Amino acid sequence: MPYTRSKSITLLCLIILIGFFLVACVHEPIGQAEKEEEATEIEFWYGLSGHIGEVMKEFINEYNNLQKEVTVVGVAQGNYEKTAQALRAAIVRRKPPAVVLLEDQRMQFFANVGALSPLDSLIEHEPNFHKEDFVDSFIQQGEFNGHIYALPAYGTTQVLYYRKDIFKLAGIKPESLNTWEELAKAANKLTIKNNQEVLVYGWEPIQGPEDLIDAAISRGGTFLSPDGKTVLIDEPAWIDSWEYFRKAINEDKIMKVNYGGEGWEYWYATIHDVLQGRAAGYTGSSGDQGELDFSIIGAHVQPGWEGYDGFPRAVAHARALCIPQSVSQDQKEAAFAWIKYLTSSEVTARWSIKTGYLPVRKSAMQTESFQRFANHSPQIMVPYEQTKIATKVFYDPTGGKIYEALKVAAEKVEIQNVSAETALKEAKETSQLELEKVLAGGDYH
Repeated sequence: MPYTRSKSITLLCLIILIGFFLVACVHEPIGQAEKEEEATEIEFWYGLSGHIGEVMKEFINEYNNLQKEVTVVGVAQGNYEKTAQALRAAIVRRKPPAVVLLEDQRMQFFANVGALSPLDSLIEHEPNFHKEDFVDSFIQQGEFNGHIYALPAYGTTQVLYYRKDIFKLAGIKPESLNTWEELAKAANKLTIKNNQEVLVYGWEPIQGPEDLIDAAISRGGTFLSPDGKTVLIDEPAWIDSWEYFRKAINEDKIMKVNYGGEGWEYWYATIHDVLQGRAAGYTGSSGDQGELDFSIIGAHVQPGWEGYDGFPRAVAHARALCIPQSVSQDQKEAAFAWIKYLTSSEVTARWSIKTGYLPVRKSAMQTESFQRFANHSPQIMVPYEQTKIATKVFYDPTGGKIYEALKVAAEKVEIQNVSAETALKEAKETSQLELEKVLAGGDYH
């Protein structure tokens, strides 16, 4: 019996030792798992699709694989507008993403209602951030009341894309794109009709107010009076330039706009019309370059108007990376780490090469990769050259109501064939009422 008891005690000790050994063996993997779980997960909302959306996914995956501190979860929205709508709803529910990509006008709205977090302190704690390296016109769009509320992810401006082969067959030189008047003549010659059916359109603007705003500005149009109290979007510069497009689209039928569909569908329909020979050219974004075949496509800066030399040709926009105010401090810091990566010199250069969008840092265009690409693909420099003759985006003091009125007016002019004068006077009346509310101290939220 004593022997048996001793044997039992020995066996018990052995089991306990084995237990300790197993715990020791599994302790390290458990610790590793805990360490991996220490990565801060953040959501990043962006309204990109197609080729550009795929490039963004590529950059997100690349960042996640390069480091272990932050995990970026990309959430693609339908487009920029739907991103802003989703953000507004998320802020009300107090569940916003850590980072969001916004158009400049919508970013301005959210910044001015206190929905975005100032980035100044985050920037100050990064000695190698080099804020001075950002392109001035892009970073300035995120500055309000002495604070930085957004950093530019990329720049964009609308340029002309045309079918080199179709132009050559018609005996038209790219110089015909220097003025809107000459472009209309070229579009008339390039349009092919079979009785009332148009087989090939001479030109296709992108539906919406952006192209029309560019044309008005290049004719001397401004949004507000110098004292900021009167909306001027029904002035002759606006009416004449918008009427040019109404007539070309709805009467002469030498131009066409695609509209409707989900997200960016109307935009891609325009690109496909040109690539498939249903249109000789179109006015599109610098970011379209990743979708285009430059063996048959040429790029050109936007035209001016005859007799209006010296006015800006277009607007240079920045797409802004923002951190909502209500996210936690650790989320803000993780969000800024992602922003810092995406706006670094090498990364913004590679983004530009892959998409055609403008890099946001001056040093990016001096990188070896960008220089090499520009030498072989000169079309990437066309948007950059246009920024030299472009103007900054207009700050809408009504929180976007002037832009919304212009969006409605553009639909009337381009799609419904309403005269530019009628559509713009209605837009002016609506906008003026909204401006007067703001000037009187009203709320434009």
